[in-house]
Amino acid sequence: MDILEAMERRHSVRQYLDKPIPSDVRERLQGEIDACNREGELHLQLVFDEPAAFSGTMAHYGKFSGVQNYIAVVGKKAAGLEERAGYYGERMVLLSQQLGLNTCWVALTFSKRRARFTLDDGEKLVLVIALGYGATQGAPHRSKPMPQLTHCSGPMPDWFRRGAEYAMLAPTAVNQQKFLLELTGDRTVRATSPRRSLARLDLGIVKYHFEQAAGPENFTWE
Repeated sequence: MDILEAMERRHSVRQYLDKPIPSDVRERLQGEIDACNREGELHLQLVFDEPAAFSGTMAHYGKFSGVQNYIAVVGKKAAGLEERAGYYGERMVLLSQQLGLNTCWVALTFSKRRARFTLDDGEKLVLVIALGYGATQGAPHRSKPMPQLTHCSGPMPDWFRRGAEYAMLAPTAVNQQKFLLELTGDRTVRATSPRRSLARLDLGIVKYHFEQAAGPENFTWE
């Protein structure tokens, strides 16, 4: 499964099987976590075999069950943290899909107090990503029409259209898709969203999808 197939097949999953993640998959995930932390200046942390974070009232309210593994998305408090968290978190989400796992971004419906992660000085927990073997493969979300999410003053290049199509598959908070992708030059793209925490995180996710589908060799971000 390549990265585009992973984007097509990946859907949010909230119910998980009691099936351990094997050691070779754990090692592959940890290697990618290490790379994301270096490149994104983050402190993502893999947590395995730990059910406490998803065993309380909030998880029940969020209709989660069987969650025993997750990624704690942590980074230093700074401008751009949420966007980087979304970008590199989605990189982990799509690798997980390629490795046969399922995932769900979780901002509120888990127990932060019970979750197992560490914070260094000046760091914060942005959210967590549930991880494991899903009881189902989830379901696709509905999308806004492309004209509501993109803008081109002239003909839309094929690479831009391809990037936008896969950006529309990106998970966003409550499926609101509050982003806009604009072609501002021959090979320059601007991505914008409201200046709210989850919207900025969503923008990072969207930018990762767009970049992988459009091809980073075809454009630069404004």
